[in-house]
Amino acid sequence: MRYLALGDSYTIGEGVDETARWPNALARALSERGVAIGAPGIVARTGWTTDELDAAIDRAGPQGPCDLVTLLIGVNDQYRGGDAGSYRPRLVRLLGRAIAFARGDPARVIVVSIPDWGVTPFAADRDRTTIAAAIDRFNAVARDEALRAGARWVDITPLTRAIGAGDVVADGLHPSPAMYARWVERILPEALAALKSP
Repeated sequence: MRYLALGDSYTIGEGVDETARWPNALARALSERGVAIGAPGIVARTGWTTDELDAAIDRAGPQGPCDLVTLLIGVNDQYRGGDAGSYRPRLVRLLGRAIAFARGDPARVIVVSIPDWGVTPFAADRDRTTIAAAIDRFNAVARDEALRAGARWVDITPLTRAIGAGDVVADGLHPSPAMYARWVERILPEALAALKSP
């Protein structure tokens, strides 16, 4: 089976080894449960917004059909001062592209919520309440549009808000392998269900 992961720094695993990226860890977890799936194809880079991911998909030209597609995007739209209203149409376009890669079956697409970077040491001198409220607005849009399209929704944001020692890498911002492992535990049931989609 083929798996395509679309996103930004969280998907490419800024600051961690390739094996610790959550899409790679998810593929391993699926394999351990008897799913014949290869390593994920990843279109993601640190700093990408929705528009930048959209353009990068054009350049990369990933080939479908895929049996599973994940999409986690939007934190950089928020970080750069964008609003949830302008995020919506850009996300809808990306979601449509993800569904097209997934054999046109939205049940094979998993939209993952945006982590709350405001709780990290990187954001110690920022208004964490304002960041959290903005992340919630973006995630409300993502959840709404995912469910409207018939895609799957996985909310990992509460995990990122329960941050502890060892949960971020040296930059004080991006998740550690331990945090990504908890994401995978939450995403795995939906991935298994997606791969059973007719």
